[in-house]
Amino acid sequence: MINSLRLLNFKPFENQFLKFRPLTLLCGLNSSGKSSVLQSLLLLRQSYQQGLLPNIGLALNGELICIGTAQDALFERASKEEIGFDIIWENDTEGIWRFNYDREVDVLNLASSSIPPEVYQSSIFTNNFHYLQAERMGTRSFNEMSYSQVRRLRQIGTKGEYTAHFLSIYGDKDIPNVNLSHPKAKSPELVNQVEAWIGEVSPGTRLKIAPKPDIERMSFQYYYGDSNPYRATNVGFGISYTLPIIVAVLASEPGTLILIENPEAHLHPKGQSQMGSLLALAASCGVQIVIETHSDHVLNGIRLAVHGGKIDPKDVQLHFFQRQEKEGQSFTEVVSPRIDRNGRLDQWPEGFFDEWDKSLEALLEPVGE
Repeated sequence: MINSLRLLNFKPFENQFLKFRPLTLLCGLNSSGKSSVLQSLLLLRQSYQQGLLPNIGLALNGELICIGTAQDALFERASKEEIGFDIIWENDTEGIWRFNYDREVDVLNLASSSIPPEVYQSSIFTNNFHYLQAERMGTRSFNEMSYSQVRRLRQIGTKGEYTAHFLSIYGDKDIPNVNLSHPKAKSPELVNQVEAWIGEVSPGTRLKIAPKPDIERMSFQYYYGDSNPYRATNVGFGISYTLPIIVAVLASEPGTLILIENPEAHLHPKGQSQMGSLLALAASCGVQIVIETHSDHVLNGIRLAVHGGKIDPKDVQLHFFQRQEKEGQSFTEVVSPRIDRNGRLDQWPEGFFDEWDKSLEALLEPVGE
């Protein structure tokens, strides 16, 4: 499990240190640097998968992430044309990577590294990993199949495109974390647990999945009680966007790392709060989760999970990113509110999920005649 990350000369960060916990929440205004934190981890994984690590350099573009050019990755005011990533894991194992910017060919070459052998056995580089990007698969009547991604690597795709295929293969297996069992589920099997948890978003939802090997697609339908099956295209986006997250969380063993962008997408407020609660519960079971979110409901779901004793407050880390300007130059400042046993935060910096309070104050002001 990752304990900390330091970014050197990477995108908006000249030198930024961030603590990680089992559940780490990244929030802030748009273009404030949240995604860059996730991208640093994805770059290391992608470079390893493409064979550029541990010996050559960074793979800036690939299946996981597309940064663009090496110059796009380099902090624009860097005093030294070098990018660095430092990661410390819970057992005090440390990975240090330094990459030199070669301006002539616009690449980032490995300059030096201090990597114990066990680093490349950590969750960032193994199959105990899931990344779900903000632009997930919407409603489709047929979903993709991939025997290499699903059977060999146990992945559901960065857009959740292999979720149906994953459920068709592993749906009858018990979930590895019994503490994540939903009290209303029919059994500990993955598909029944998924249906129970998706019921927190859309009560009574059932899944009907059938492989279509002749066209290498999965037929995917929903039904409610004794109703006829509905095409996925006739069911709300919220379910399609939420399903991959629930599957990834429930199917993950302790020690898995899950990166999620905007888990609240297309969900109503109650569903967003329940999502926060589920992610907190999973983090308490040994799965490390890092989420980027704009939702105060997700945050409140996490706070309620702390208040209800489902997760220790020491296992939750909050980071708020804000853009500042000084002497005509912009920079990113990170503020990290702490959460106590009652689910209360020790500070609410300007712009940190305070829009409701601001709107309420404005509405309470009498309208001038």
